[in-house]
Amino acid sequence: MPQPATHAEAVHAAIESMGGTVLVARVLVEGGRQVDLEGLDRDATALCAAVLALRPEEGRLLRPALEGLLRQVNELAAQVARG
Repeated sequence: MPQPATHAEAVHAAIESMGGTVLVARVLVEGGRQVDLEGLDRDATALCAAVLALRPEEGRLLRPALEGLLRQVNELAAQVARG
């Protein structure tokens, strides 16, 4: 029987999931569609709270994934701003 995911593993999966959402949004913007980033802000806030709930050593291990997500979000925001 598979082991249940740890909180850190669940947070990592949420980071990856949000990266997928950002990718879809970028594709939509590239196709000329408008996207509403309000839901992304809400999800990012929840994700940050989940990271802060981790033990510091667990949070540090997620730093590269979080930095990658931040780059993706910043690129999306710049793309949306360019219109």
